[in-house]
Amino acid sequence: MALSPLPAPGRPGPPIDPPPGRRPGTGVAPPGPVRPAELPSVHGALLCVALPALAVCAEHGQLTGEGPEGVYAAGRRLLARCVLRVAGREPVALQGRLAAADRAVFLGALRVPGDMGPDPGLTVERTRSADGTERITLRSAVPRPLRLPVEIALGTDLADLGAVASGRPRPELAASVHGTGLRWTGGDGRSVAVTADPPPTDALAAAGVLRWEAELPPGGTFTLQLRVREGVPGRPTAAPSAAGGGRPGGHLLAEAHAEGDDHRPGELLRVSVEDLRALLQRDRAHPADVHLAAGVPWRCGPVTAEALWAARMALPLGTRLAVTTLRALGRTQLAGAGPQSGRIPGPLRDAGPHLPPRCTGIEATLAFPVVLAEARRWGVPAADLEELLPMAERCLGWLRRTLDGSGLVPDPGPDGPWRAETQAHAHRAALLGADLLDACERPGGDALREAARSLRERFRREFWLDDRAGGRPAVARGPDGRTWPHLGGWAAHLLDTGLLGGGSHARGLLDGAETEQVARLLGTPALDSGWGLRGLGAKEPGYNPFGHRAGAVRSHETAVAVAGLAAAGHEKEAASLLRGLLDAAEAFTYRLPEMYAGEQRTAGARPVPHPAACRPAAVAAAGALHALLALAGIRPDAPGRSVSTHPLRSAPLGAIRFSGLVVAGEPFAVRVGRLGLGMVEQAAEGLQLGV
Repeated sequence: MALSPLPAPGRPGPPIDPPPGRRPGTGVAPPGPVRPAELPSVHGALLCVALPALAVCAEHGQLTGEGPEGVYAAGRRLLARCVLRVAGREPVALQGRLAAADRAVFLGALRVPGDMGPDPGLTVERTRSADGTERITLRSAVPRPLRLPVEIALGTDLADLGAVASGRPRPELAASVHGTGLRWTGGDGRSVAVTADPPPTDALAAAGVLRWEAELPPGGTFTLQLRVREGVPGRPTAAPSAAGGGRPGGHLLAEAHAEGDDHRPGELLRVSVEDLRALLQRDRAHPADVHLAAGVPWRCGPVTAEALWAARMALPLGTRLAVTTLRALGRTQLAGAGPQSGRIPGPLRDAGPHLPPRCTGIEATLAFPVVLAEARRWGVPAADLEELLPMAERCLGWLRRTLDGSGLVPDPGPDGPWRAETQAHAHRAALLGADLLDACERPGGDALREAARSLRERFRREFWLDDRAGGRPAVARGPDGRTWPHLGGWAAHLLDTGLLGGGSHARGLLDGAETEQVARLLGTPALDSGWGLRGLGAKEPGYNPFGHRAGAVRSHETAVAVAGLAAAGHEKEAASLLRGLLDAAEAFTYRLPEMYAGEQRTAGARPVPHPAACRPAAVAAAGALHALLALAGIRPDAPGRSVSTHPLRSAPLGAIRFSGLVVAGEPFAVRVGRLGLGMVEQAAEGLQLGV
C-alpha cells in the first residue's frame, strides 16, 4: 500500500539522501518538501485494517464510490461501490461500528410492504472485513412469509490509493459476468472479481447489479456472502489478504490485558494491540521481516522512523517486532567511508511554523541504537543482538563523527539550526549506545560518554533560557546564537532518557531544577489541553489547534510526556496528561488517532478530530501502551536477570493489573494496588524481583 504522492500537513516529503545529483556528505542543503494537497477526510469513516488489506466505510455501511470509500489491497482500490437495496429501497442506517480492527458491523432496518405501523419489520446486518468479504443477513420479525427482491450494485475503478487521495480516481470500469458474480479488468491487465453465495438469480453486467429473490419464513432469515478476489497477470486470482505474502503472524505481539477499578485502560489496551497487529506489514523484498505501517490510510509505505518508535514502545509485548523493524531499517544505511556513512536515509518532515523541515532519517539513525539497547534489556535473543549490533555501531559511528564536528547534531542541514529534540535523541543514543557497546565488549563506549557529557554541558549553556517564570528550554538554536523560544510538546522528549542496567534511567540533558521546571510547564493549561499535550503552546505565536506541530495533540508525544514525567517523579503532571489521553481515547472509541485538535477542553465537550489524521496509527496505538504501563513503571534488565516496578504512588486510576506482557521471553504480569504498591504476579523463572 503506497503513500499518497502529495503528503498531508506534517507528512514526509521527498527523500533527501542524497539530494539529486549530489553525493552524501557534500554539505548541500536538501530540497524542501512538496507542498501538500488536501486529502479526503476519513475522520468519520470506519477503517477495517489487516494490511495489506483495507476497507474504508461510512457509518451507514454502503460503499458509494464517493471519496476514499472502498476495499483496497496493497494500495489499489478493488471495490468502490457496494450498494444494497431491498424491495427497491436502501435500509435505514441505524448503527455502524468496528467489531475488531479488521471488521465492521452495520445495522439497518426496513418497513416491509403491507406494514401499517411505524415499526420496521426487517433488520439488515452487514459484516464487512478488511479484505472485502461481506456477510449480509436479512432478519424478519413479520408473522407471515416474505418474498423480497434484493439487489447489490457493484463497481470499481481499480485506482491507486494515491490517485484517490489526490482526487484523481479513474472512471469506473465496465463489468462482465464471471461465475457467480461480476468481474472488472483494468488496462494493465489487473482484474478483480466479486463472487456471491448463494449465486444470484440475475447478474446484469451492464448495470453492475446482482439480484436475488429472498424468501423469509415468519421470523426467518436470508443470508448472502460476497467475496472479493484480485487477479494479477501471471498470478492466480487471490483474496486481498494474501497479497504480499499473507498476514504476518500474531506471535510478534503478545496478547496483553489490563483490568482494574477503571475499565477504560483495558479497552484501550485491547484496541491498541489489535490495531498494532492490523498495521503489521511485510518487507516485500524480505518477507521474513515485518514492520508497522506508520498509519492508515495514507502512510502504508516502506519502514519509517515512526515504525521504529512504535516498536520501541511495544517492547513490553515482545522483542521480535523491534528486531524485524531494525533489520529492515538497517538495510537502508548509507555505506562507504564518507562522513555520512552509517546514517539511515529519510525524508523531510514539517517542523511547525517557526523552523525549517526536519529529517526523519536523522531521527531513525539516533533511535536505532536506543531501540536495540532497550530491546536487550527486555530480553532480545543473543543471535538477533549479534546480527544487529554492527548496524547499531555504524549509527553510533556517524553520531560520534557528527558530535566531534560541532558538539551538536544538526538537523537536517550542516548549518543548523540545532534542535533541542534532536540533541535529546543524540544524548540518549550516546549513553545507551555506550552501555550497549560495553555490554557486548565492543570499543567506543568511553568516547560516547564523553561526547554525551560535552553535549549536556553545551545544551545547558546554550539552550536554557532564563526568565522570571523560572526559565524554559529553547526549541532550537542557530549557529549565529539566535534561539527559538517557542514552547511545545517537543519538550517531553527532554524527559525521555531510556533504560540502562539494573532498571535505572540514563542521565538526561537537564538537571533536577530544569527538569522540575519543564514538568511544571508541561502541566500548564497552555500545553495540557485537557485531552493531551499540545504540539505548540496555546500562547505561542503561530498556534493553530489543528497544526501538526503547531498546536494539535499528538498522541504519542503525550505518551512520551506521561512516561517521562512518571520516571522523573512528577506524578501530578503525568496523571493529568494520562487522564486526558484516556478520556480522549474513550471519545474515539479507544482507537486513538495520530493527532487531534488541541482545542481547550470544556465541560461536556469532546475532542475534535483532525481531518487528515491517520487512524489507526502505529505511534498512537503503541503510545497508548507506553502511557498505560507508566502506571506500573516496569524496568526490566533481562541480561542482569532482574525486573523491578516503580508504580505511580498516587494510583491515579485506582487498582490495575497488567498481564500477558513479555519480559526475558516469558509471560509477565504485574498488579498495582490502590495505595500505589506494585507486585509482580508472573515472571520468568530466575528473575530477581525488586521495587
